[in-house]
Amino acid sequence: MTILWTSHEVAQATGGTPSCEWQATGFTIDSREIKKGDLFIALKGPIHDGHDHVQEAFEKGAVAAIVNEDFKGQYNVVRVKDTLQALNDLAYASRKRTQAKIIAVTGSFGKTSTKEALKLVLGHQGKVTASERSFNNFWGLPLSLCQLPQSFDYGVFEIGMNYPNEITPLSKLARPHIALITTVEKMHIENCGSYEGVADAKAEIFEGMDPGSKVILKKDNPMFHRLEEKAKSKGLDVVTFGSDPTADARLHENFYRDGRLFVRATVGSRELEYAVPAVGEHWAYNSLAVLTAVWLLGGNVELAAASLSQFQLLDGRGAVREFKVDGGSITVIDDSYNAGPGSMSAGIKTLGRLNPGPEGRRIAVMGNMAELGDFAKELHEALVDELVANHVDKVFTTGNLMAHLFAKLPESMQGYQNDDLDDLAKKICSFVRPGDVLLVKGSRGMRAYRGRMSKIVDALEALNHEKIKKSA
Repeated sequence: MTILWTSHEVAQATGGTPSCEWQATGFTIDSREIKKGDLFIALKGPIHDGHDHVQEAFEKGAVAAIVNEDFKGQYNVVRVKDTLQALNDLAYASRKRTQAKIIAVTGSFGKTSTKEALKLVLGHQGKVTASERSFNNFWGLPLSLCQLPQSFDYGVFEIGMNYPNEITPLSKLARPHIALITTVEKMHIENCGSYEGVADAKAEIFEGMDPGSKVILKKDNPMFHRLEEKAKSKGLDVVTFGSDPTADARLHENFYRDGRLFVRATVGSRELEYAVPAVGEHWAYNSLAVLTAVWLLGGNVELAAASLSQFQLLDGRGAVREFKVDGGSITVIDDSYNAGPGSMSAGIKTLGRLNPGPEGRRIAVMGNMAELGDFAKELHEALVDELVANHVDKVFTTGNLMAHLFAKLPESMQGYQNDDLDDLAKKICSFVRPGDVLLVKGSRGMRAYRGRMSKIVDALEALNHEKIKKSA
């Protein structure tokens, strides 16, 4: 196995003193995920303190642990003044020593899935590591950097934000060779003050980049020129993707058929036709951004396009799932992880692309979109036109903000509105029938309403199991 860290390297990076020499093949902050040979760093959070789990880490095979100076245990530890600062020190050292090309991905939505697609296609052309799950914040990015082996070719890292000035220090830590902004929408507008403020917060990803580095921007986005100006002021090279005729990577056509999204595009001078196991048109753009990054890295763009046929969307992020019900099945677009105006619009358009069965209907199940401030009521109500245009038959909503949307719907489209997700799930489960196509989407903030939107998906999946139990 690849040696990730040695006791000498950790001591040099953090100023700590190891009790003996060792070599670690992995790095983690979660004692539940320890593998033999891992280095465990004990972070102290608002709820949990990693120092309480040092013994568990060693019992599971950790070779060493990084702890604060006042830790009382007698294990093989490296004592430091502050473990969070040590995490950042190690991330800085990891970035400094690697020869890997670093790609940073941000945007209002599509970050995690685009990062995963990049990991897939680059993995067919070299050694690549990428952020796990949505590890994209002040501890998630350093953790991901610490897991980057020196000998790898590529590092793909997601960078997220909720407030201005959060991306800047992360960009300076990652120092990306390429920054990819998937799109800029009105998410986090409450915290950023305006749509332009959201764009400025995303543009912070340029702060850690050297002049001459590459920035990939969606040319069709309303904030394109604002982002382009900020990138060029830093001496960065802007490369564009989109359906705009002047885009460097241009989308010509996309359509959904037989469970796949077919795309025809030009990347540089290359004419490409490829397929992605996805539905929504936004995935035509995301995939094009991925291929643009491969092009700028000097990789094999044709191979990358072919590799996209193996991509699988994550549960909760637009994956299309089939569930059995009496006498047939229903189709569920599981987009339950999060929601903002842009991604909600994309989800509704995706629902409009899928045709119900002979007796089926298009059904939207929608939860609040968060962090919209004074724009919240207006942006929720504005979704009515999108729902009508995409021939949605029934709409079920939950949350105080989605109640505004529900009230604006034509009476024939109104399904049910309730803040209690358990009650809503029961109503939906009694309403669905074979051939129905459902979109389930809402913000993670819906946990304030006694659960998350994934509860709806779980309840629909359990329908068949309930019928099996009853017939057994």
